[in-house]
Amino acid sequence: MQLVQLSDLHFGSLFKQDTFDLAVEEVNRLKPEAVIITGDLTDDGLLVQFERARRELKRLECPNIIVLAGNHDYRHTGYLLFKKFFPSKQVYEIGDAVILTLGTARPDRDEGEVGYRQNLWMEKTFSKYSDRTKIVAMHHHLIGIPDTGTDKIIILDAGDTLRTCLHSKVDLVLCGHKHRPWAWNLGPLEIAYAGTASSERFRGFFENCYNIVNVKKGAKPQVDIKIVGGKRFALSELVESYRPFLEA
Repeated sequence: MQLVQLSDLHFGSLFKQDTFDLAVEEVNRLKPEAVIITGDLTDDGLLVQFERARRELKRLECPNIIVLAGNHDYRHTGYLLFKKFFPSKQVYEIGDAVILTLGTARPDRDEGEVGYRQNLWMEKTFSKYSDRTKIVAMHHHLIGIPDTGTDKIIILDAGDTLRTCLHSKVDLVLCGHKHRPWAWNLGPLEIAYAGTASSERFRGFFENCYNIVNVKKGAKPQVDIKIVGGKRFALSELVESYRPFLEA
Protein backbone atom coordinates (compact mmCIF):
# COMPACT_ATOMS: atom_id res chain seq x y z
CA MET A 1 0.00 0.00 0.00
CA GLN A 2 1.27 3.45 -0.90
CA LEU A 3 0.53 6.76 0.81
CA VAL A 4 1.64 10.25 -0.15
CA GLN A 5 2.32 13.05 2.35
CA LEU A 6 2.07 16.58 0.99
CA SER A 7 2.69 19.45 3.35
CA ASP A 8 2.91 23.22 3.64
CA LEU A 9 1.44 24.11 0.26
CA HIS A 10 0.91 27.75 1.33
CA PHE A 11 -1.59 28.98 -1.21
CA GLY A 12 -0.79 32.68 -1.13
CA SER A 13 1.95 35.10 -2.16
CA LEU A 14 4.81 32.55 -2.13
CA PHE A 15 2.88 29.69 -3.72
CA LYS A 16 4.49 28.14 -6.83
CA GLN A 17 1.74 27.11 -9.26
CA ASP A 18 4.01 25.36 -11.78
CA THR A 19 5.59 23.28 -9.03
CA PHE A 20 2.22 22.31 -7.60
CA ASP A 21 0.96 21.35 -11.07
CA LEU A 22 3.93 19.03 -11.50
CA ALA A 23 3.46 17.54 -8.03
CA VAL A 24 -0.19 16.76 -8.81
CA GLU A 25 0.82 14.99 -12.03
CA GLU A 26 3.41 12.91 -10.17
CA VAL A 27 1.06 11.96 -7.36
CA ASN A 28 -1.72 10.98 -9.76
CA ARG A 29 0.70 8.70 -11.60
CA LEU A 30 1.55 6.97 -8.32
CA LYS A 31 -2.13 6.15 -7.68
CA PRO A 32 -1.75 6.13 -3.88
CA GLU A 33 -4.41 4.73 -1.58
CA ALA A 34 -4.36 8.00 0.38
CA VAL A 35 -2.93 11.50 0.20
CA ILE A 36 -2.27 13.06 3.60
CA ILE A 37 -1.86 16.84 3.63
CA THR A 38 -0.24 17.81 6.92
CA GLY A 39 -1.28 21.42 7.23
CA ASP A 40 -0.61 24.97 6.11
CA LEU A 41 -2.66 24.77 2.97
CA THR A 42 -2.94 28.55 3.07
CA ASP A 43 -0.54 31.34 3.90
CA ASP A 44 -2.89 33.58 5.85
CA GLY A 45 -6.11 31.64 6.49
CA LEU A 46 -8.05 33.92 4.13
CA LEU A 47 -11.23 33.01 2.29
CA VAL A 48 -9.77 33.44 -1.19
CA GLN A 49 -6.86 31.17 -0.26
CA PHE A 50 -9.16 28.44 1.07
CA GLU A 51 -11.25 28.66 -2.10
CA ARG A 52 -8.15 28.22 -4.22
CA ALA A 53 -6.84 25.37 -2.06
CA ARG A 54 -10.09 23.43 -2.34
CA ARG A 55 -10.25 23.97 -6.09
CA GLU A 56 -6.65 22.86 -6.63
CA LEU A 57 -6.80 19.82 -4.34
CA LYS A 58 -9.78 18.45 -6.26
CA ARG A 59 -7.29 17.68 -9.01
CA LEU A 60 -5.77 14.88 -6.91
CA GLU A 61 -7.10 11.54 -8.17
CA CYS A 62 -7.20 9.56 -4.96
CA PRO A 63 -10.02 7.84 -3.02
CA ASN A 64 -8.79 9.17 0.34
CA ILE A 65 -7.74 12.80 0.72
CA ILE A 66 -6.88 13.49 4.37
CA VAL A 67 -6.46 17.18 5.19
CA LEU A 68 -5.11 18.63 8.44
CA ALA A 69 -4.94 22.26 9.51
CA GLY A 70 -1.70 24.11 10.19
CA ASN A 71 -1.00 27.24 12.20
CA HIS A 72 -1.17 29.41 9.06
CA ASP A 73 -4.64 28.04 8.29
CA TYR A 74 -5.90 29.16 11.70
CA ARG A 75 -4.98 32.82 11.24
CA HIS A 76 -7.58 35.56 10.74
CA THR A 77 -10.48 33.30 11.87
CA GLY A 78 -9.28 30.72 9.36
CA TYR A 79 -10.12 28.06 11.95
CA LEU A 80 -13.79 28.67 11.09
CA LEU A 81 -13.17 28.53 7.34
CA PHE A 82 -11.03 25.40 7.48
CA LYS A 83 -13.83 23.34 9.00
CA LYS A 84 -16.19 24.57 6.29
CA PHE A 85 -13.88 23.86 3.36
CA PHE A 86 -12.22 20.67 4.64
CA PRO A 87 -14.52 18.71 6.95
CA SER A 88 -12.78 15.51 7.97
CA LYS A 89 -12.76 12.64 10.43
CA GLN A 90 -9.91 11.56 12.70
CA VAL A 91 -9.66 7.80 12.07
CA TYR A 92 -9.01 6.22 8.69
CA GLU A 93 -8.76 2.46 8.15
CA ILE A 94 -7.02 2.05 4.81
CA GLY A 95 -5.62 -1.29 3.74
CA ASP A 96 -3.14 -2.58 6.30
CA ALA A 97 -2.93 0.77 8.10
CA VAL A 98 -4.95 2.78 10.58
CA ILE A 99 -4.28 6.50 10.36
CA LEU A 100 -5.13 8.88 13.19
CA THR A 101 -5.03 12.64 12.69
CA LEU A 102 -4.27 15.03 15.54
CA GLY A 103 -5.26 18.69 15.49
CA THR A 104 -2.32 20.72 16.77
CA ALA A 105 -3.19 24.18 15.40
CA ARG A 106 -4.75 26.80 17.66
CA PRO A 107 -6.36 30.11 16.56
CA ASP A 108 -3.80 32.85 15.91
CA ARG A 109 -0.97 30.93 17.59
CA ASP A 110 2.13 29.62 15.87
CA GLU A 111 2.98 27.00 18.48
CA GLY A 112 0.96 23.80 18.58
CA GLU A 113 -0.68 21.64 21.21
CA VAL A 114 -2.19 18.16 21.23
CA GLY A 115 -3.83 18.29 24.64
CA TYR A 116 -4.79 15.74 27.26
CA ARG A 117 -8.07 14.77 25.62
CA GLN A 118 -6.53 13.97 22.23
CA ASN A 119 -3.70 12.01 23.83
CA LEU A 120 -6.18 9.98 25.86
CA TRP A 121 -8.34 9.45 22.78
CA MET A 122 -5.32 8.33 20.76
CA GLU A 123 -4.31 5.79 23.39
CA LYS A 124 -7.83 4.36 23.64
CA THR A 125 -8.31 4.25 19.88
CA PHE A 126 -5.04 2.50 19.10
CA SER A 127 -5.71 -0.08 21.81
CA LYS A 128 -8.41 -1.48 19.50
CA TYR A 129 -5.89 -2.30 16.77
CA SER A 130 -3.23 -4.96 17.03
CA ASP A 131 -2.75 -6.19 13.47
CA ARG A 132 -2.47 -2.93 11.52
CA THR A 133 0.33 -0.46 10.90
CA LYS A 134 -0.32 2.52 13.17
CA ILE A 135 0.25 5.96 11.68
CA VAL A 136 -0.28 9.38 13.27
CA ALA A 137 -0.49 12.54 11.15
CA MET A 138 -0.14 16.05 12.59
CA HIS A 139 1.05 19.45 11.48
CA HIS A 140 3.55 20.56 14.12
CA HIS A 141 6.80 18.70 14.76
CA LEU A 142 7.41 16.53 17.82
CA ILE A 143 11.20 16.87 17.94
CA GLY A 144 13.42 19.69 16.71
CA ILE A 145 15.01 19.49 13.27
CA PRO A 146 18.44 20.70 12.05
CA ASP A 147 18.71 23.83 9.91
CA THR A 148 15.41 25.35 11.02
CA GLY A 149 16.60 28.07 13.38
CA THR A 150 15.52 28.75 16.93
CA ASP A 151 12.94 26.16 17.90
CA LYS A 152 10.25 28.28 19.55
CA ILE A 153 7.30 27.12 17.48
CA ILE A 154 6.78 23.67 18.93
CA ILE A 155 4.13 21.33 20.31
CA LEU A 156 3.83 22.53 23.88
CA ASP A 157 3.04 19.05 25.19
CA ALA A 158 5.41 17.17 22.90
CA GLY A 159 6.66 14.99 25.75
CA ASP A 160 3.18 13.75 26.60
CA THR A 161 2.39 13.12 22.96
CA LEU A 162 5.63 11.27 22.34
CA ARG A 163 5.00 9.08 25.39
CA THR A 164 1.50 8.28 24.11
CA CYS A 165 2.84 7.33 20.68
CA LEU A 166 5.45 5.01 22.16
CA HIS A 167 3.01 3.48 24.63
CA SER A 168 0.48 2.90 21.84
CA LYS A 169 3.16 1.26 19.67
CA VAL A 170 2.75 3.76 16.86
CA ASP A 171 4.91 2.84 13.86
CA LEU A 172 5.10 6.20 12.11
CA VAL A 173 4.36 9.85 12.85
CA LEU A 174 4.04 12.22 9.88
CA CYS A 175 4.71 15.91 10.54
CA GLY A 176 5.04 19.08 8.49
CA HIS A 177 5.41 22.68 9.65
CA LYS A 178 9.18 23.27 9.45
CA HIS A 179 9.57 22.96 5.65
CA ARG A 180 12.55 20.67 6.19
CA PRO A 181 12.48 16.97 5.25
CA TRP A 182 13.99 14.87 8.02
CA ALA A 183 13.49 11.71 10.05
CA TRP A 184 14.14 10.55 13.60
CA ASN A 185 14.13 6.90 14.58
CA LEU A 186 13.22 6.09 18.17
CA GLY A 187 13.47 2.32 18.17
CA PRO A 188 10.18 1.00 16.78
CA LEU A 189 8.86 4.54 16.15
CA GLU A 190 9.85 6.68 13.18
CA ILE A 191 9.02 10.38 12.94
CA ALA A 192 9.08 11.63 9.34
CA TYR A 193 8.96 15.29 8.39
CA ALA A 194 7.96 16.59 4.97
CA GLY A 195 9.36 19.63 3.25
CA THR A 196 7.21 22.18 1.49
CA ALA A 197 5.66 20.82 -1.69
CA SER A 198 4.88 24.10 -3.43
CA SER A 199 6.15 27.12 -1.50
CA GLU A 200 9.26 29.27 -1.68
CA ARG A 201 9.57 29.14 2.13
CA PHE A 202 12.62 26.88 2.31
CA ARG A 203 14.57 26.07 5.46
CA GLY A 204 17.82 24.16 5.13
CA PHE A 205 16.60 22.15 2.14
CA PHE A 206 16.06 24.19 -0.98
CA GLU A 207 13.92 22.00 -3.20
CA ASN A 208 10.19 21.37 -3.19
CA CYS A 209 9.42 17.82 -2.17
CA TYR A 210 6.96 15.42 -0.58
CA ASN A 211 7.04 12.02 1.11
CA ILE A 212 5.93 8.63 -0.20
CA VAL A 213 5.14 5.96 2.39
CA ASN A 214 5.06 2.27 1.55
CA VAL A 215 3.12 0.17 4.05
CA LYS A 216 3.42 -3.60 4.16
CA LYS A 217 1.77 -5.72 6.81
CA GLY A 218 4.23 -6.95 9.40
CA ALA A 219 7.03 -4.62 8.24
CA LYS A 220 8.18 -1.18 9.27
CA PRO A 221 6.84 1.54 6.93
CA GLN A 222 9.35 2.73 4.33
CA VAL A 223 9.43 6.50 3.80
CA ASP A 224 10.91 7.98 0.62
CA ILE A 225 11.40 11.61 -0.27
CA LYS A 226 10.42 12.71 -3.77
CA ILE A 227 11.83 15.92 -5.21
CA VAL A 228 9.15 17.58 -7.34
CA GLY A 229 10.36 17.00 -10.88
CA GLY A 230 13.40 15.12 -9.59
CA LYS A 231 14.59 11.91 -8.00
CA ARG A 232 13.08 9.69 -5.34
CA PHE A 233 15.18 8.15 -2.59
CA ALA A 234 14.91 6.90 0.98
CA LEU A 235 14.40 9.67 3.52
CA SER A 236 16.97 7.93 5.71
CA GLU A 237 19.61 8.61 3.03
CA LEU A 238 19.06 12.34 3.43
CA VAL A 239 19.65 12.05 7.18
CA GLU A 240 22.68 9.79 6.85
CA SER A 241 24.35 12.06 4.27
CA TYR A 242 23.78 15.23 6.27
CA ARG A 243 26.96 17.28 6.66
CA PRO A 244 26.54 20.62 8.46
CA PHE A 245 28.63 23.51 7.22
CA LEU A 246 31.02 24.08 10.10
CA GLU A 247 33.89 26.54 10.16
CA ALA A 248 37.36 25.09 10.54
